Amino acid sequence: LDTNVGRVLDYLEETGLDKNTVVIYSSDQGFYLGDHNWFDKRFMYEPSLKQPLLVKWPGVVKPGSVNQQMVSNLDFAETMLEVAGVQVPAEMQGQSLLPLLEGKNPDDWRDYHFYQYYEFPGPHSVFRHRGVRSERYKLIEFYQVDEFEFYDLEKDPHEMHNVIDDPAYSDVILKHREALKAMLKKYDVPEDVAPPKKEGSKKRKM
Repeated sequence: LDTNVGRVLDYLEETGLDKNTVVIYSSDQGFYLGDHNWFDKRFMYEPSLKQPLLVKWPGVVKPGSVNQQMVSNLDFAETMLEVAGVQVPAEMQGQSLLPLLEGKNPDDWRDYHFYQYYEFPGPHSVFRHRGVRSERYKLIEFYQVDEFEFYDLEKDPHEMHNVIDDPAYSDVILKHREALKAMLKKYDVPEDVAPPKKEGSKKRKM
């Protein structure tokens, strides 16, 4: 992969196309390699919640710059449309990254990142769950079993201590619960998202 990314970049430079070409590099999300005694990538813990995002845009993106704002793969399509001068349809749910690429930090940028996994029962046997991550904290709701987890990512970056029942965090937990409700409404998430039934499949009890 590294070799072929290099071939593309070399070609752009050799042909002079690098001067007016936007290069965006990303991938699927991260993968557990024993973290939390898991492999794969379904849970909302940090190793699999993040994904790489690198952008090369001569004259716009400052080389070597880093932006710490929370972005989502929901934002990719809107960004490409705006860069191409195409109006972003109102029904799209992401935000164009153009201001961030230009080095700006808009005051109205998102404070929370929303996540939901709903493929259960399924081959990975991961309970349906959803949650929100802010700059410092993360709330996860396993809504099939009415269980919550809450992590202080500043004090506990590896998410080893669930503080959902710690009174010291009661106010910030409430704030994140309200943020989760707002996200569910914003994205018009069905009450219990489930994969479509296959033809001829039997109903399974949970």
